[in-house]
Amino acid sequence: MIWLAGLAMFIVSSVLVRVDADTPTDAVVVLTGGRLRLETGIALLDQDKAKKLFISGVNPRVDRDLLLRLLGARAEREACCIVLGREADNTLGNAKETAGWMHDEGYRSLRLVTSWYHMRRSLVEFGRAMPRVTIIAHPVFAHHVDPEGWWGPHGAVSVVIGEYHKYLVAWLRPLFEVVFPPAPGLPTVRSTAAPDASGAEAA
Repeated sequence: MIWLAGLAMFIVSSVLVRVDADTPTDAVVVLTGGRLRLETGIALLDQDKAKKLFISGVNPRVDRDLLLRLLGARAEREACCIVLGREADNTLGNAKETAGWMHDEGYRSLRLVTSWYHMRRSLVEFGRAMPRVTIIAHPVFAHHVDPEGWWGPHGAVSVVIGEYHKYLVAWLRPLFEVVFPPAPGLPTVRSTAAPDASGAEAA
């Protein structure tokens, strides 16, 4: 019952994330791995919602010029302001990669674009990595889902439940690290913010 109640709260809070569509930010950040995320990020940049678009988690084998051509005329028109991040392979990696880029650019605000079911976990990771950066959530809702695919092993229900479990792990990680501290010599996550502020699947 507790698990079901938590899942229900997770779904409702994810669906009801408030979207501030008007406030401009220094950057739009898109996390790869879901439908319509890239297209949404390109549209926001085209609408002058930010100075630059940072795409985190791009496969290192993906050619930049080919990707921009596939994304259409908008992307090619804004190519000078689109930056690809190729180091992240999960949400924690997305947050760390973006934090480093935001620090280098001197940016203090970002609009985070990812799928609605992935937003809660992304906000947790990004908030920890960039505690002094303003983060505006911009969830993406992919329509026209095949009803027959809802209950399969890779269907919508399985994806949402899997994301709920990952969210719980991310939310509880600080507690785990207190109880089971990392062994000496292992790297730790470093929080950064923009210099003016502090001196800074998707899986």
